[in-house]
Amino acid sequence: MATDTSAAQPAGADAPILQVEEEFAGARRVLRSWEAKLFAVLCVTFTLFHLYVLNIYSLEPLLFRAIHVGWGAALGFMLSAPFRGVGRQGVPWYDWVFVLLSIGCAVYVAVELDGLLFRAGAQFTPGDVTCGVIGTFLILELARRTTGWALPVISGIFILYCFVGPWMPGVLAHKGFAIDRFFTYIYSEYGVFGVTTQVSSSYIILFVTFGAFLTVSKAGDYINDACNALFGWARGGPAKAAVASGVLFGAISGSAVANVVASGMVTIPMMRKVGYDRSTAAAIEATSSTGGQITPPVLGAGAFLMAEITGIPYADIALAAVIPALLFYVACWIHVDLHAIRLGLRGLSRAELPPIGAIAARIYLLSPVFVMIWALMEGYSPFRAGGLGILAALVCGWMARVFSDFDASGAVSISNASPMAAVGGALLRVFVLAALGAGLGAAAFYGADLVGRNNTVYLTIAIVTVPALLFGWRRTLEALETAARDSIQLVAVCACAGIIVGVVALTGVGGRFSELILAVAGANHLLAMLAAAMVALILGMGMPTTAAYAIAAAVIAPGLAKIGVPVLVAHMFIFYFAVISSITPPVALASFAAAGLAQADPWKTSWTALKLGLATFLVPFMFYFSPVLLFKGTWPEIVQATLTGAIGVWFLAGATEGWFGGKLAMPLRFVLGGAALCLLHPGSISDLAGLAVGVPIYVWQRTRNRTDTPAPITV
Repeated sequence: MATDTSAAQPAGADAPILQVEEEFAGARRVLRSWEAKLFAVLCVTFTLFHLYVLNIYSLEPLLFRAIHVGWGAALGFMLSAPFRGVGRQGVPWYDWVFVLLSIGCAVYVAVELDGLLFRAGAQFTPGDVTCGVIGTFLILELARRTTGWALPVISGIFILYCFVGPWMPGVLAHKGFAIDRFFTYIYSEYGVFGVTTQVSSSYIILFVTFGAFLTVSKAGDYINDACNALFGWARGGPAKAAVASGVLFGAISGSAVANVVASGMVTIPMMRKVGYDRSTAAAIEATSSTGGQITPPVLGAGAFLMAEITGIPYADIALAAVIPALLFYVACWIHVDLHAIRLGLRGLSRAELPPIGAIAARIYLLSPVFVMIWALMEGYSPFRAGGLGILAALVCGWMARVFSDFDASGAVSISNASPMAAVGGALLRVFVLAALGAGLGAAAFYGADLVGRNNTVYLTIAIVTVPALLFGWRRTLEALETAARDSIQLVAVCACAGIIVGVVALTGVGGRFSELILAVAGANHLLAMLAAAMVALILGMGMPTTAAYAIAAAVIAPGLAKIGVPVLVAHMFIFYFAVISSITPPVALASFAAAGLAQADPWKTSWTALKLGLATFLVPFMFYFSPVLLFKGTWPEIVQATLTGAIGVWFLAGATEGWFGGKLAMPLRFVLGGAALCLLHPGSISDLAGLAVGVPIYVWQRTRNRTDTPAPITV
């Protein structure tokens, strides 16, 4: 989700001066007063409409998705300027035309719904063709404005492929398609309104709304404060706080760049203060923020798409991601620690950190995340889990007001509480939260029996209204508007990715790619997996993770399935490489955003982030060779693979940082890297071999370098 960084920034010589406006876009425009009010109303009603349809009243899927895309596109054309410096003051006439055309396409689908469902894939009318051409163009333009050129250009290549098929060589050749048939097929539930838009209109919008309510309820600020209070005092403390916040911000945002902007505004200046150079500080923030997309319970938006494509319950996907995410953050933490040891970096003093008492008293602000995790683990649908999380965020926001945890300016007003008073205050807050939650639950349970199932709509509205009133209507409306703003890019991404998915299905090119993968796999399965990883990385350079995963899932996943790779393993493999493309040179968007905040060299930042996230490039191959890391095995096997994997990433971090119980000579770095690879390959023999090599190196280093500890760096 995008974050506006035009607000006040941290003070100090190293405070970032670059404004990061959008994750990939050209520019957001400044609306006139009446336009801003209209935009806010459309945003609030957009979010409420989706919550109503997802939780209370069902619409025909094609109609719901058409409204979702048309409404989202209208908001996007109001907010996004076509180019930097062009059309940034108020909505120009041509964008009003685009707004009306976006709404008109949705209205056409609504009016012709029965006919479209009857004619689907077989017949079409001139109106169908006109709507398809206009709608497809609008989606490509919206994607260009909100994500940059990469995704629409790739979509354009796929569209062109539909018409030049007869002249293509070898396995790429096909009979070609007429323009009228192509656009009516693509602008239907087989393309634009297919599985990608189904996910964006349901799972994604719900969890983006959950993240918006968490942000407005100050949970995001609390995460930064808590991580700094807990780890900021340690060796290289601010960097460790950045790693910890990357884990927790995964529950708020599935976007690496949004996480960078949200937490990097605080963590990067703090890292600079204790001695980290600009590039390293930016790289640490970029790497830890990228990990949020692969961290349960809320992974990146692509994970919801994975659940829909594979039919695997989202809770199972989130569970499978636990160990790989753990290994990722273990690697980040060890890299940060070794780097701090090597350069003699220290943490901040307690006086410079948020008081522990204030953090303990506000721990209830994390309860929405725990409510959502509990709901998912209990087998509730993601819709219900997200809805419960939103209600919990409303209650937490109200409690922050009642207990005066924040004053009018947003500053903490209980910062001087003693530890004992803080613990007592925390227990009181948790008790009130539990009592209110139990009351709302009882009202829902007994009220449904009392009023009858036909009136549960009104009961649901009443139950939601009570916390909203307590939370404050102004903040509730702010959260609803923020959710819609943050959804615009995802609407564009998923609709545009639907074009590519539709072309793959129409031309059968996915099957041809499968044949190529089978041919490569005939020589070596590992080569096939390496090829799949490279394609996913390339697709992810310059476009959002969701789009990269959607394309790779359509093109690569069928081929991996044909060579015998389990469905979950194949899709998780693709998803991981789509995610870490955000820190992979030459186009590393998360690294570039962090470099902008730190005023660092983007290229150097990208390579440093690549080093920090090196273990993540190996983890997908680990669960390819042994799905035990995805919780597909016995508990002894899972524990062994996790422990040896953690030791392996420690060895790998030592080899890349050049510090392992002391300064590590280059020949030993290569040997230690080999030991790490043995441990990262699941298997008892390889584990024993890795330990047999790595442990003696560590003992030798510790014995040899007992006094070889660098002096602290001062800045």
